[in-house]
Amino acid sequence: MQDATRPVFLPVIIGTPRQGRLTEPAANFVFREVSKRTDIETELIDIRKIPVAMDDAGEALKDSQFSATVKRADGLILVVPEYNHSFPGLLKHVLDTNLKEYIHKAVGVCGVSAGPFGGARMIESLIPVLRELGLVAIFWDVYFGTAGKLFDPATGKITDPAYAGRVEKFLNELVWMARALRHAREHILTA
Repeated sequence: MQDATRPVFLPVIIGTPRQGRLTEPAANFVFREVSKRTDIETELIDIRKIPVAMDDAGEALKDSQFSATVKRADGLILVVPEYNHSFPGLLKHVLDTNLKEYIHKAVGVCGVSAGPFGGARMIESLIPVLRELGLVAIFWDVYFGTAGKLFDPATGKITDPAYAGRVEKFLNELVWMARALRHAREHILTA
């Protein structure tokens, strides 16, 4: 029974390094909502701060701190903008620096866009990549559409209170999946 009540560790990752990014207020909102829960431990990871060289690829570029965090994590929360119907290239580059650390761990994606679709096309592009890395995507996403109007520019606070319920539903599913996969990783031998 303790396994079912032990908090899961779900870091929130800001998936773009751009200046003036609309993703930051969304990630901060998600992080605040996650931080309120007693069933989740978290930290905020900004890919802008992960030192990654561009002269090589894959695990050769592994950042030891990011890798240790991902290894310890029970799952990931990605808050990612949609750029030209897809996800940022640096996010893919950063994700590719780890491989075995992701296997059989849950992942949930929050999309962000300036337009009305909230990153839906980006999520469609990102899910196959996450699966290839060994992550298990939950079926619930959060879509932050028209992000420029969704957050108060002075305070960064969200202007639509319905998002708290959407994030709660997303987190409930992610916690369930993270616990189920953690139990399986800890108790079922893999081939």
